[in-house]
Amino acid sequence: MKFTPELDVLTLTASATLLMWIPYTAARIMTRGLPAVLNNPDPSYPRDPAWAERARLAHANAIENLAVFATLVLICAAIGISTPATVFAARLYLFARLVHYVVYAAGIPIVRTVAFLVGFAATLVFAVALLGQAS
Repeated sequence: MKFTPELDVLTLTASATLLMWIPYTAARIMTRGLPAVLNNPDPSYPRDPAWAERARLAHANAIENLAVFATLVLICAAIGISTPATVFAARLYLFARLVHYVVYAAGIPIVRTVAFLVGFAATLVFAVALLGQAS
């Protein structure tokens, strides 16, 4: 399998998703202290700041969407589909997911939804490219 631009962007996307836990975990450490964070969850611990909870939810959403996006990108790479549209869609997906994470954590709802839909549309480009290959 050739390392395509789409796989390069997938690597960046997966790496960004890998790091998304750091801000909300740092906030949790600042709020609760390291010993409490390393301990089992306890309802008596202080709540996370609102932005940190939104960042955690954005991270979970990124993981859920990465499962579908990565699968389609990997199938395209395995069968040799790489077009200007799929390269653009991969880059757009990465941009949309980064925007989604930041605006979700910041509590900006309309932009968050638009960023999510842009990422969805970018994923759909890969699905259409694959379905177009089906005979």
